[in-house]
Amino acid sequence: MDGEELTEQETALYDRQIRVWGADAQRRLSKSHILVCGMKGTVAEFCKNIVLAGVGSVTLVDDRIVADESLSANFLILPHENHYNGKTLAEVCCDSLKEFNHMVHVAVETGDISTFGVEFFEKFDAVIISCCSLGKKKLINRKCRKLSKRVAFYTVECRGSCGEMFVDLLDYKYSKKKLEETIECQIEYPSFEEAISVPWRALPRRVSKLYFAMRVIEQFEDVEGRNPGETTIADLPGVLKLRKELCETNSLDESQIPDALLERLLTDTREFPPVCAIIGGILGQEVIKAISGKGDPLKNFFFFDAMDGKGLIEDISGPSTRS
Repeated sequence: MDGEELTEQETALYDRQIRVWGADAQRRLSKSHILVCGMKGTVAEFCKNIVLAGVGSVTLVDDRIVADESLSANFLILPHENHYNGKTLAEVCCDSLKEFNHMVHVAVETGDISTFGVEFFEKFDAVIISCCSLGKKKLINRKCRKLSKRVAFYTVECRGSCGEMFVDLLDYKYSKKKLEETIECQIEYPSFEEAISVPWRALPRRVSKLYFAMRVIEQFEDVEGRNPGETTIADLPGVLKLRKELCETNSLDESQIPDALLERLLTDTREFPPVCAIIGGILGQEVIKAISGKGDPLKNFFFFDAMDGKGLIEDISGPSTRS
């Protein structure tokens, strides 16, 4: 991305943004390439944000066919359209995103992302994963970490009024302003697998209850061979049983994962559009910071619950990568 200047057209189009974060940051954005897998409402909000911000390209991966339930939170799928003719979510969202900014190249990649070789991910600067199984998240994160270049990795999930985001920037260097001087900073991130493997008893006492609840449901779906969102309130007995087992193994009081929270996550399996907008906005902001190298990045989990309107950042890391 170094050594290429903004064109006159880019400078004119992104004039307001350049005034906020500078020409160098916009140049980096304009030369960046983003891979997105799983086109649900939260990811649609994210894609809209980074396309408007002016990244170089966005590649979408989601071979699921458009269905009525796809319309619940994904504004990129127009409700009055009735002629999708078996189009995939990636194809329909691609068509809509192209209208937001004609200077951003938006494309579709078909196939199961877990089967793509390590070299496939090398052409991207950031990889965003949603609607994927636990095993698939771990696998893709491992592939990104094998590359010689740094590829930022994110997972994002939204269940009803709650949302979660994970960030892995590996060994990340960035700059920030403090008073009148610019300070160079460095943060080491754990992988997704390393982060969720940290024993619960080793975590700070006031970790978000959402973190534990999402791990219980995530592991339940993994054991049952389901994708995110396929677990419902009918599975509550099995989820509660797994919670008990996990709490006993990790020496954690079950009150840290309230019944009411699990019931809410299993009842509201569809995304809540206002929550999608919030999580998608935060995710877009974090990707822009990672690409531009400016501003304090989030480490490494972000949680939002519309019931109390709070967003929480949690550093879930082993001793070697804890800030």
